[in-house]
Amino acid sequence: MTVVLTLAVLALVAIAIWQLTKIFELSQLKADQSRAQIANDNDNKNNGYLLFAFMVFTYLITIWSFWKYSKFFLPEASSAHGAEYDYLMLVSFVIIFIVQFITQFLLHYFGYKYRGKEGQKALFYADNDRLEFIWTIIPVIVLAGLILWGLYTWTNIMDVNDEDDPLIVELYAQQFNWTARYGGADNVLGGANVRMIDIDKANVLGLDESDSYASDDVIVKELHLPVGRKVNFKMRSQDVLHSAYMPHFRAQMNCVPGMTTEFSFTPITTTADIRKNPDVVDKVKRTNKIRAERAANGEDNSDPWEYDYILLCNKICGKSHYNMQMKIIVETQEEYDAWMKTQQTFSQTMASVQ
Repeated sequence: MTVVLTLAVLALVAIAIWQLTKIFELSQLKADQSRAQIANDNDNKNNGYLLFAFMVFTYLITIWSFWKYSKFFLPEASSAHGAEYDYLMLVSFVIIFIVQFITQFLLHYFGYKYRGKEGQKALFYADNDRLEFIWTIIPVIVLAGLILWGLYTWTNIMDVNDEDDPLIVELYAQQFNWTARYGGADNVLGGANVRMIDIDKANVLGLDESDSYASDDVIVKELHLPVGRKVNFKMRSQDVLHSAYMPHFRAQMNCVPGMTTEFSFTPITTTADIRKNPDVVDKVKRTNKIRAERAANGEDNSDPWEYDYILLCNKICGKSHYNMQMKIIVETQEEYDAWMKTQQTFSQTMASVQ
C-alpha cells in the first residue's frame, strides 16, 4: 500500500509540473499569437451547449445515484425520537435539492444566454436594491426556520431526565473498544475514576470499591436494551476523544476524557422485529450473496451475516478506529431481565479474582 501511495504522489507531482510548464509556455506567447486564442462566436455557442450538457449530466447522475444507492440507506429509525429527526433531515434535503436545481439551471442558462458575441458589450447593473433584498430575505427566512426547527428538535432529543424510570447505562470508550455498565438492581451507577483502574483485580473501569452503589453494577461487552423503556446513557472516555454513534437509533454523543456526557432515547423496535423489515431482509440477502461468492473463492470475511444494531465510534481515534464497535440487542423486558440474571455483578467479579 505504501508503494502504491508513493507512486500516486509521484504521478501527481509529475502532472503538476507538466501543467506549470504548459502555463509558462502560454504566458510567453506574443500578442499576435495570443490573439489566435481568443474565442469566436462559434466557440462561445459551443461552450454554451456544453454548459447545458453538463447541467443535464449533473441532474441525471444525481437521479441515478438515488435510484442505485438508496438501498444502502438505513431502515426506519428504531428510537422514539428518530422519526422526527428523519423528517427534519428529509425536509432539509428537499429544500437543498430544490434550491440546487433552480440555481444550477439559472447559472447554466445565463452562461449560454449571455455568452460573448462579436461587437456586443456586456450590460450590467452596479446594484439593484430590490433584487438584493429578495435574494437575501428568502434564504434568511428559510434558514431561520430550519435553525429554529432544528433547535426545537435538538432540545426535545436532549431532554435527559429521570422521568419515566429510565434505565441507567454507562458507555465507556477506550482505544479501541467499548464497555457498557449497568446500574444493577438499584439502577444507580457507582462512582468511578480512571485513576482507580486495576487490571490485575479486574477493575477495568476504575469503579470505586468503597462505593456501595458500585457493588451491584454489571459490566458487559454486549449492550442489551429493553424495548419501550427510556435509556439514559452516561458516557466516558479513558484516553482520547471518541463518539458514541448508534445510527439505527439516530443517536450520537462525544465521549470526552475527563468529563461525563449524556444522551437519552427510547428503543421502539426489537432486534427480532427489525430483522423482519423488508428493506433489512433484502439487505441481508444481498450481503450474504456476496459473502457466499467470497466463500466459494476461499476468501476471508465470508461467513453469513445477520443484521444487528451496533454502537460505533464516529471519531477517527487511532489506527484501529474502524474496528471499534459493540453489538446492541433490543429485546422484550422479560428477555432483558432473564439476560441480566445471568450476568455477574462487580462485587462478584472482584471476589472471583481474589
